Amino acid sequence: MATRAQFLDRIRREVGKTPGLFRARTALRPAHPEVAVEAVRRQMAERWPEAVERFKDEFERVAGVFHHAKRLAEVPGMIAEVARAKGATRLLTWNPAVLGFDLRSTLGAEGLSVAVAPVGDAAEAARRRHREDAAHAQLGVTGADLVLAETGTLILLSGDGRPRSTSLLPDTHIAVFDRSRLVESLEQLGIWLEALHVDPARAMSGAVINLITGPSRTADIELTLTRGVHGPKDVHAIFVEGP
Repeated sequence: MATRAQFLDRIRREVGKTPGLFRARTALRPAHPEVAVEAVRRQMAERWPEAVERFKDEFERVAGVFHHAKRLAEVPGMIAEVARAKGATRLLTWNPAVLGFDLRSTLGAEGLSVAVAPVGDAAEAARRRHREDAAHAQLGVTGADLVLAETGTLILLSGDGRPRSTSLLPDTHIAVFDRSRLVESLEQLGIWLEALHVDPARAMSGAVINLITGPSRTADIELTLTRGVHGPKDVHAIFVEGP
C-alpha cells in the first residue's frame, strides 16, 4: 500500500504532465453586453478561418472527431457514415425547428430510426415516448450554440426542443455548427453569455449550459482513465462552411 507521501507525489507527477494551455486571469464584465457581442461578431467575421483551425486542433487533442462540410446538404451523409461505423440504428436529434434541418426523411430512407425532441406544449405521452427513445438511442445529433476555439469546447444551452439528453445519453454525440457560432476565447464566451442573460427570454430562462470538451472521462483514485461513464464515449463536430 502506498504511503500518503507516495500517493501525493504520484498526483503531482500526473498533473505536471499536462500544463495549462494559457494563464488564467479575471475578465471584466462588460457594461453593455449587446454592444460587446457586436464587436466580437465583427472580429469573428474576419478571423473565423483561424478560429476553426484552432478549434479542430484542440478538439482532436481531447479525442474529438472533426468533420468539415462545404454545405449543409452534406451533413446527413456524414451522420449516416458515423452511424454505420458505430453500428448505430437509433438516432436522437434536437427538434428540426431548433436544429435547422430534419434527418427523418434522409436517414429514415437508410433504415435508421430517428426520434426528434418535442416542442411547445406536447402531450405527456409524447414526452414520455421521447424519454424512452433517449434511453435507447445510440447516437445523438445537436447543434452548438457556441464553439470555443481556445479549448475545443462545444457550448450547448438546453431548452424547448433541445433537451440535455440528446448530447448526454447516447454513446456517440454529433454537434453541427457554422462559422457564426465560433468564439476564440473564454473572454469572448463570457461576453456572449452575459448578452444572452440580459433578456431572460433569449437566455431560455432556467436552461442549463453544458460545456463539452471531448468525450466523457472519469478516473478512479488510481488514476485509471475510463471514457463514457457519465456521457458519450465519442464526440464528433461537423463544421458547415457554407450558409
